[in-house]
Amino acid sequence: MKTIIGVNGCCGRMGQRIIQLAHEDRDLAIGAALDSPANPLLGRDIGEVCGIGKIGVPVRSDAPIDLRLNAIIDFSMPEGTMAVLPLCVERRIPLVVATTGHTKAQREEIEAAAHETAILMAPNMSLAVNVLMKLVGQAAAVLRDKGFDVEILERHHRFKKDSPSGTALHFAKIVQDGMGQKELKHGREGLVGERTANEIGVHAIRVGDNVGEHTIVFSTLGETMELTHRAHARDCYVRGALQAAKYLADRPAGRYTMNDVLGL
Repeated sequence: MKTIIGVNGCCGRMGQRIIQLAHEDRDLAIGAALDSPANPLLGRDIGEVCGIGKIGVPVRSDAPIDLRLNAIIDFSMPEGTMAVLPLCVERRIPLVVATTGHTKAQREEIEAAAHETAILMAPNMSLAVNVLMKLVGQAAAVLRDKGFDVEILERHHRFKKDSPSGTALHFAKIVQDGMGQKELKHGREGLVGERTANEIGVHAIRVGDNVGEHTIVFSTLGETMELTHRAHARDCYVRGALQAAKYLADRPAGRYTMNDVLGL
């Protein structure tokens, strides 16, 4: 039986790619294409919007009450997440939150929704990035109190609005949990003095059309280890979100992570 998914933010770049790849997946069916009430494409067939031909699913701002969905993937903006969240809570529809940049209050509201429906929220949907997070955590725990400095470098396209990336900040938290540093140093300029052992350097690069790179550097006197992930195309985030939707479909209320999807 196919997993029926809804896509929130369906007319955006990532939303359209989710529609395209889901349409190719024999285990998935597209049940709803959701976007802002102000979107000029409302009423259009999402297949036509995405260039795959009509699939019989119009772009809507809300899902009909009688429509059955096994999961919704949200790849929109923070306000888009908060718009679809009440729908998921009311109808007990599992929600994959692939959107980033939420405020603390918004994150708390999303977390609270896990009491009513299944919620999976991740700073990065790439399967390989989430494996890297596991490896970084292991490295941090092993290298704790052994004189290693940690710096995090992230590189994205010139159009990215937030800096540093949510993924870079999550890597920093993993290192902090494993090694105990308290301070994040966002770049350095001027006569700042010697690097302290209590800081993690976080550096954001914005160039061209780079899809996303993250490098975590562990270095001490005499040796350096770098753990790196490079995304060659946005499809890695889309495929991860689709895997998450398959995993989350029809699961009971609760908070889930990409580690659950990967079995880590």
